[in-house]
Amino acid sequence: MFSVFKKLSWFFKEQWLRYTIAITALIIVSFIDLIPPRLVGMTIDLIQFNELTYEKLMEIILIFAGIIVLSYCVMFIWDYNLFGGAILLERKMRSKMMRHFLIMSPRFYSKNRTGDLMARSTNDLKAIMMTSGFGILTLIDSTIFTAFIVLMMGFTINWSLTLAALIPMPIMAVIVHKYGKIIHQRFSDAQTAFSNLNNYTLESIRGVRVTRAFVQEQADKQRFAELTDEVFQKNKAVAKMEAYFEPTVKILVGISYTIGLGFGTWIVMNNVISIGDLVTFNVYLGMLIWPMFAIGELINVMQRGNASLDRVEKILAQQPDVVDPKQPQEIDRPEVIRFEDVTFSYPGSTDAQLSGIHLTIQRGETIGIVGRTGAGKTTLFKQLLREYVPPNGQLTINGYQIDQFSLEESRSWIGYVPQEHILFSKTVKENLTFGCGEKSEDEVNHILESASLKSDIEALPKGLNTLVGESGVTLSGGQKQRISLARALLMDPEIIILDDSLSAVDGKTEANIISHLKEERAGKTTLIAAHRLSAVKHANQIIVMDEGRIIEHGTHEQLMENGGWYHDQYTIQQMERKVST
Repeated sequence: MFSVFKKLSWFFKEQWLRYTIAITALIIVSFIDLIPPRLVGMTIDLIQFNELTYEKLMEIILIFAGIIVLSYCVMFIWDYNLFGGAILLERKMRSKMMRHFLIMSPRFYSKNRTGDLMARSTNDLKAIMMTSGFGILTLIDSTIFTAFIVLMMGFTINWSLTLAALIPMPIMAVIVHKYGKIIHQRFSDAQTAFSNLNNYTLESIRGVRVTRAFVQEQADKQRFAELTDEVFQKNKAVAKMEAYFEPTVKILVGISYTIGLGFGTWIVMNNVISIGDLVTFNVYLGMLIWPMFAIGELINVMQRGNASLDRVEKILAQQPDVVDPKQPQEIDRPEVIRFEDVTFSYPGSTDAQLSGIHLTIQRGETIGIVGRTGAGKTTLFKQLLREYVPPNGQLTINGYQIDQFSLEESRSWIGYVPQEHILFSKTVKENLTFGCGEKSEDEVNHILESASLKSDIEALPKGLNTLVGESGVTLSGGQKQRISLARALLMDPEIIILDDSLSAVDGKTEANIISHLKEERAGKTTLIAAHRLSAVKHANQIIVMDEGRIIEHGTHEQLMENGGWYHDQYTIQQMERKVST
C-alpha cells in the first residue's frame, strides 16, 4: 500500500523542507489538541472538590484562548505547506506528461488513445495529488496522532482502561487491509472505464457531422449511455467498498466506547481514577474517531494514488523512437539532401513502404512528388521530418546522416503543411504566427497575398482577429489549407514541404499560389506532393512514385517525352480541365 510513497520519493526529497515543516507542524498540532481534554477533566475535578476559584477559572480560560490561537497558527503552516506541495506535485507531473507527449513519435499515439491520455492527465493526476496531500495528513493522523492519544490515555489516566478500550483496534486493521486490496482493483477498473468513455466522447464530438449525415444519432446516444452506465457501475462498486469503512469504524468505536464507559465507571467506583479522568478518557476516545476514519481514508487514498501512479508511469515509461544524438552536428543551412538506397517500413509492418529511393536535392530546387494514392509520398516526407527511426540506407544532409542532427535543429529548417490541416481554437492571426512568433501587419498581409487568402480574411467578421473555432470549423477546406500554407511561409524556412496542400482550391487559385511560391521560395528548397500535376509542372525535378518506389524521374518536359504514367495522367487532367471549363 505504501509503495506509492516510495515511487514519489523523488518529489519528497526535492521538497524535503516543505514536507518537514508540514509534518512537524502536524505533530505539534496533534500534541496541542491533547491539552484541552486534560484541562476539562482537571476543571471537573476542581468543581467536584469545590476547589475552583475565580483566579483558577480565568487561568484555565486564558490557557484555552492561547491554545486556540497557537493551534490556528500551526494549522495554517501545515495546511499551506502540505497542500501547497500537493498542488506543486500535480503541476510537475502534468508538465512532465506534456513534455513527454511532445517528444513522443507517431507510434506512441497509434498505441494510446487520446481519451485515455486525457484521463491519465486529469483524473489520475488528481488522485496522485490527493496522495501527496491528504494522504500525508491521514498517515500522520492515523499513526502519530493515534499514538499520542493512546499514550496520553495510558500515562495520565489508566493503562488497564486504555488497553481494554483498544481491544477492537486490531480487528479494524485486518478488515481495513482487506478493503484496501479490493478498492485498488475496483478503482483501476473505474479509471479504465472512464478512459474508454473519454475517448468515445472525443471521437463522437469530432465525428458529429458524419453521425448526422448517416442518421446515427440514436445509435451514438445508445452507445454513450452504455459507456456512461459502465463508468457509473464501476465507480458505484468503488463507492460501495468505501461505504463499508464508516459503519465498520463506527461499530468498532462504539464497542470501544462501551468498554471504556463500563470498565471506566467500575474503576471510578473503586477510586482508581476520578470522574474528571473518566470524562477526559471519553473525550480522548471521541478524538480517536477521526484517526480511525483516517486509517480507512489512508487506505482509500493510497490505493487510488497507487493505481493512478501506475497508470501514469506506464505512459511515462514509453520511450520515444527518435532521440537526439549525444554529440549533434551543426551546420549553417542544408545545402544538399541525399536519399541513397533508402528503404523504410512502418513499425509492425512486414512490407516496405519505401524501397531503394535514390534522390539528390540541391538547395533552391523545387521537387515535385506525384503518384497514386498510397504510393509513398507522405512516407518520404516523414523521413525528413524524423517521425520514425532512420530508414535503412543513407539519408544525409550536407554529407551527415540525418540522425546526427538534433531534432530541434533539423525540424527548425522545415516548414510543413500536412494533408490534415490542424488549426487551433484561436484567432486567424494567432494561427498564422503559431510557428514564427509576432509578425508585422505588412509581413502578414504580404504572405496572405502569396497564399491568395487576403480577400477571404477581409470577408471574415473580424478579419485577422476572427476566431476560427474548434479545428477551424468556421472555415472552408480551401481556407484552412491556405492558412496552413501561409503559416509555413511566415516561418520562411530553408525547406518547405507541401503534402497535397492545394487539393481543396480551384485551378486558378492554385496557379496564383504556385506563381507566388516561385517568387517567395527563390533560393530555398521546396518539396510539393500533389495529385494535380499542374502544381508540380514548374519543378526542377519531378519523381513519380508507385508502391514505395521511384518509377519515373525528370523534368516535366522529360517525363512527357517518356510517355509513362506521368504523361498519361497529365494528358487526362488537361482534358478534364478543358471539359470543365
